[in-house]
Amino acid sequence: MFILNTTADHGHPLDPTDANTLGLAAAEGVERHLRHRDNHAETPLIALPGLAGAVGVAAIHVKDEGQRLGLGSFKALGGAYAVIRLVLEEAGARLGRPADIEELHSREIRAIAGTMTFACATDGNHGRSVAQGAQLVGARAAIFVHAGVSDERVAAIARFGAEMIRVAGSYDDSVREAAQTAKERAWTVVSDTSWPGYERIPGLVMQGYTALVREALRQMAEPPTHVFIQAGVGGIAAAVAGYLALTLGEQRPVFTVVDPARAACLFETAKAGHPVTVPHDEPTVMAMLECYEPSLVAWRILSRVADAFMTVDEEDAVAVMRRLANPVDGDPAVIAGESGGVGLAGFLKAAADPAVKAALSIDATSRIFVVNTEGATDPGKYREIVGRSPAEVLSEGVA
Repeated sequence: MFILNTTADHGHPLDPTDANTLGLAAAEGVERHLRHRDNHAETPLIALPGLAGAVGVAAIHVKDEGQRLGLGSFKALGGAYAVIRLVLEEAGARLGRPADIEELHSREIRAIAGTMTFACATDGNHGRSVAQGAQLVGARAAIFVHAGVSDERVAAIARFGAEMIRVAGSYDDSVREAAQTAKERAWTVVSDTSWPGYERIPGLVMQGYTALVREALRQMAEPPTHVFIQAGVGGIAAAVAGYLALTLGEQRPVFTVVDPARAACLFETAKAGHPVTVPHDEPTVMAMLECYEPSLVAWRILSRVADAFMTVDEEDAVAVMRRLANPVDGDPAVIAGESGGVGLAGFLKAAADPAVKAALSIDATSRIFVVNTEGATDPGKYREIVGRSPAEVLSEGVA
C-alpha cells in the first residue's frame, strides 16, 4: 500500500518545540554527549553501487546502525542519551547549579543517579539502550517486555543489570503497564513513544537519533534526493525527516515512511489524517516495528515533513535481509536484522512499481538514503532467516 501525504499540515514548518528539539544546536549537543561515551565511533555509511545499478538509480547509501555503541541498533542513541540528560538535570536541580556531561562519573552525580529508577517498555532495542544508560550512570532500570519479545533479546537487556518485567499482550500493553507502575513507584519513564501530557522525554530520545543523520550528511558527497525510513511508533522517521527539513530546507529529499503491513499505525494515521490505533493482527517478523499506536510527537512532525507513507509485507522484510547478506556486483555484505532493512525494502518495492516510482519522482539521477536500524540483535532468528550466522556472512565477503 502507498499513499502521498495529503494532510492539511503537509509542507508546513515544524512546531517551534519540535524545531528546537531536532535543530542544529540540539544535534551538536548530542554529538558532544557522544564524545564522552567510551565506545563511541561514527557508524559507517555503506555504498551499494551494484544494487543501485541493478535498480536504475544513481546511488544507494545505507547508514549501518548495527554497529552503534556496542548495542547493535540505532536505539543506542536515544534511550541512553535521554537517561544521561535526565540524570544531569536532576543533579543540577539538587545541587543548585548546572551539571555538565564532564561530571557524569563524579561521586556527586553518581550518588544522585543511584536514587533514580528509569522504566520503559520495549520490543528489545530501546530497553537495551535505557538499561545501558542507567548502568553507565549508576541508576536502576526496570524494563517491561511483552509476550512477543524473545528470550534472547530479554537476556541481552538483563546483562546491563536491569529488572525485567514480563507483560501479557502487545507492545502497547507493555507501554501502559510501564507508565502505570512507574507512576505508582515514582520511577521516571523513558519512552520512545508519546501520549497526551508526555512529550518532552520522547523528544529527548528522538533528539539522540539526530546524530546518525548528521553523520550521514557529512559522509555523503551529495545529500540524498530520496529517503526511506521504517517506522514503529515513528521516532526515528520523525527525527531524520525533521532534521533534514530543518537543515536542508527547500533542498530536503523526498521522504517516505515505511510500515510493516501488519502493524501499519503511521500509514493508517496518514490515511485518516489524525492519529489512529490499528487492530492487532498476526505478529510481524519485523518485531522492532510491531507497534499499533503512533507517537503523537512523531506524527506531529511527520504530518508536516513526510511526503509519502507505504507498507511492506513479511516476505519483503525477509527478502531484503537475504539480499543484503548476499550482495550483487561487488557490493559489501550488510548484516540487517528483521527490522533493519525495512527502509531499503520499501525503496525496492517502490522502484518496482511504475506508479509509485513516478509519484516519488525516482529516476536514474536519484540518490537513495536508508538506515539499517539494527544488526542481528537476535542471532538465532537471523540464522534461521538467512541460513548463516552474521560471522559467516561477513567472513564470506562479497558474493
